[in-house]
Amino acid sequence: MSEPTDVSRERIQATESVIRPHIRRTPLLEVDGTEFGLDSIKIVFKLELFQHSGSFKARGAFSNMLTRTVPPVGVVAASGGNHGAAVAFAAMKVGKPATIFVPSICSPAKLDRIRSCGAELVIAGDRYADSLEASKTWTTQSGALPIHAYEGTETLVGPGTLGMELEEQDPELDSLLIAVGGGGLIGGVAAWYQNRVKIIAVEPTEAPTLHLALKAGRPVDSPAGGIAADSLAPRRVGQQMFPIAQKFVQSSLLVSDDEIVDAQRRLWDTVRIAAEPGGAAAFAALLSGRYKPSPGERVGVIICGANTEKVTL
Repeated sequence: MSEPTDVSRERIQATESVIRPHIRRTPLLEVDGTEFGLDSIKIVFKLELFQHSGSFKARGAFSNMLTRTVPPVGVVAASGGNHGAAVAFAAMKVGKPATIFVPSICSPAKLDRIRSCGAELVIAGDRYADSLEASKTWTTQSGALPIHAYEGTETLVGPGTLGMELEEQDPELDSLLIAVGGGGLIGGVAAWYQNRVKIIAVEPTEAPTLHLALKAGRPVDSPAGGIAADSLAPRRVGQQMFPIAQKFVQSSLLVSDDEIVDAQRRLWDTVRIAAEPGGAAAFAALLSGRYKPSPGERVGVIICGANTEKVTL
């Protein structure tokens, strides 16, 4: 297993100072577990859904845009929606063109986000993998700078700044639940914490990319379906984040679509948080009992995205 030396705490700190003027310091919400029928624990929600463009992806987008050389033709990204919205937003803010490839399953809310930033939007294929292949062809033809959704040091250290920020806000967390798609978020955050907090990966049962990779000892093809397929269903987990997960992620849990929908509903009914399916997946592991905290545990949950057209469910 290779060491994740290029996604270091020092690199994350350096990147944070560069992107800080361009990102929000998103708030925490602490609630007693009894509000959700969970006794003897404290829940700390990291409300990253309030980040620019509606998800944590803005951190990686600005990390790429501000630390790499962007050609006049601009940038290109393939995305299930949130990464594309973030790259489009960052490109708009720094005055660069952006071309975003998305699959047909991309939600209307995410399409609207991308269009509102003035990016060129291309719908290519039915799944993220299809859009990624189309974006590679465009990169070759155009000379645009590709910004990958979950691969690349800049893409990983951007979300790593969320871990840095969260530790500053609440240094007493015992555990942290994080939803996983390609693994950019959990890779960056785990690289920051380096086992100082118990990191738990959460994925949909119909898109178990990291779960299968950890069992196989390497990234492998996995199903790419389910209610959160527009944000948590790449074909494989990222190659660069995988050794980070092997070293710093304590366990991987799977949640059903019904459990994700229930988490969305409970978040809205109880604390008026409107999370998209991928954004609610981590909390679904706690609500469903897939993750069983110890009495007195202080459990962090990253609510990582809000790009949904649905509020009441």
